[in-house]
Amino acid sequence: MARDNISDILVFFAVARERSFTRAAAKLGMTQSGLSHIIRGLEERLGVRLLTRTTRSVSPTEAGERLLLNVAPRLEEIEAEIAAVSDLGDKPAGTIRITAIDLVVDTILWPRIAPLLPLYPDLHVEINSDYRLVDIAAERYDIGVRHGDQVDKDMIAVRLTPDVPMRIVGAPSYFAWHSKPTTIAELLRQNCIALRFAGSGGLYAWELCENGKPVEARVRGQAVFTSVYPMRDAAIAGCGLAFLPGDLVDEHIAAGRLVSVMEDCCPKFEGLHAYYPSRRQSSRALSLVIEAIRMKN
Repeated sequence: MARDNISDILVFFAVARERSFTRAAAKLGMTQSGLSHIIRGLEERLGVRLLTRTTRSVSPTEAGERLLLNVAPRLEEIEAEIAAVSDLGDKPAGTIRITAIDLVVDTILWPRIAPLLPLYPDLHVEINSDYRLVDIAAERYDIGVRHGDQVDKDMIAVRLTPDVPMRIVGAPSYFAWHSKPTTIAELLRQNCIALRFAGSGGLYAWELCENGKPVEARVRGQAVFTSVYPMRDAAIAGCGLAFLPGDLVDEHIAAGRLVSVMEDCCPKFEGLHAYYPSRRQSSRALSLVIEAIRMKN
């Protein structure tokens, strides 16, 4: 009975964290009906309801929240210790879960991680592309990637890149019909290509500076995306102005496909860092991945 409870509680944690049977089923590789059956059986054995279900949402009850708060960290510590013991074998083993935006995955993480996999067949990597500021401890990721100033103080951070220059860019075809902005007030009258955070639904305010002071420019325009790649492509197509990392647009600026404007208003963002909880015991698999992705001098 105790072993059944533990495995079923892990299923409950997945549903409670996702607030969705659909997403939890996809993450666990199970059917929704199978998840519902497990949760009902667990609730019957414990004699208490763990989840409140409506047609639109799922949320933990008071008893469910207590399990999440008090039991989840202890099971995670047990899993970490089991991983550490298995790590004493001849080869690094285990799954390292990483969350980062698609640009970082494509240009930094995957090129540095891919050479590891043929060398270490027992090492598995799961990478999730996400623009949210993910709570990696709550969502059980091993590594997150953020700009250095966004990393919480209780995390261990490892630099991946130098500071990141940002650009405001538009195509020559756009500027054939629009004047080049020189101030943020002029920028706000332009047709700008916006980024929407898929998780919160909010629009990203461009983090600029003017007269030495930081300014959040809440731009608007005809096109809104949830990824930087189509933003760049829309800018090249002449659909508006985009605020993007230099790494993504500098070659297009050099080739004349894009024009950079308002360079004095574009800050450098603090370099990207991989981070992980300081309380997490570092496994050989985690150490191997961190060493592969860290910025080399």
